[in-house]
Amino acid sequence: MANSSTKTFKASILQPHLPDDVSVRRWFACYGLFFAALACPLVVLVVQAGWSWSDWASSPAETFAKTSVGIKLLGFALYLSLCCTFLPLPTGWIVAGVATREAALAGSASESIVVVAALTTLTVAVVGAAGSTVANLNDYHLFTWMLRHHRIAAVRKTRSYQAAARWFSGSPFFLLVLFNFIPIPVDVIRMLATSHRYPRVPFAAANFLGRFVRYGVIALVTYWWDLGWIAPTVLLALAAVLGLGRVGPKLVRKLFTRRTNRHNEDLSDIHPAEKEQ
Repeated sequence: MANSSTKTFKASILQPHLPDDVSVRRWFACYGLFFAALACPLVVLVVQAGWSWSDWASSPAETFAKTSVGIKLLGFALYLSLCCTFLPLPTGWIVAGVATREAALAGSASESIVVVAALTTLTVAVVGAAGSTVANLNDYHLFTWMLRHHRIAAVRKTRSYQAAARWFSGSPFFLLVLFNFIPIPVDVIRMLATSHRYPRVPFAAANFLGRFVRYGVIALVTYWWDLGWIAPTVLLALAAVLGLGRVGPKLVRKLFTRRTNRHNEDLSDIHPAEKEQ
């Protein structure tokens, strides 16, 4: 099974003009049913809770924290299922929101802070990863539909794309997991995976695994150190610092080497007689 998926993936890179065998309509019909299955009970629970719209409008964070576990879980999953490239809504705030001490999903499960932290982390990670995986599959199908247009598909013929293709084909699953774990605003790896027709099952598995770890870390840090809503900001800043520390020196060396090579080329263009003078 794995060998078949790998062969299909490699063939699609070499022959991108072949049909993609992806039913976009069927997927979004399924997503519509998924959304309705979660939205209908959510509306019923919100109405039964008796919260007024003025409460939600004036203090949404405090109101959300006081709602039942069912409302939190349904709202959490629905919101994340909408957060994709075409609707770039922030995700960190709600991940931290359902893991705060005031709104912890497993807050009433035990009197032990260790047990509550573990259950809250696991619940947030599983539900959040599932919601984001659905959103990323929405991206996958929308990108597939776009790439059926010849003008957009022409990007596959560019040198930059072909270089990216060789880089991605080396370890696609690992790269998808890594880029789903790192909190970056634009996930180019997801676009690259779709344009290469990376199989949807490993695509979904890699997305789920990366988001599971990412949301689990945010939830654990938020609850354990009682950081509240600022946890995503702290982790994003930490990721940026680590990323700059790893990429920055390489970028500086690359720019310095390029400048040195350009200077040497300019010197080589000087006429020998001018050099003697």
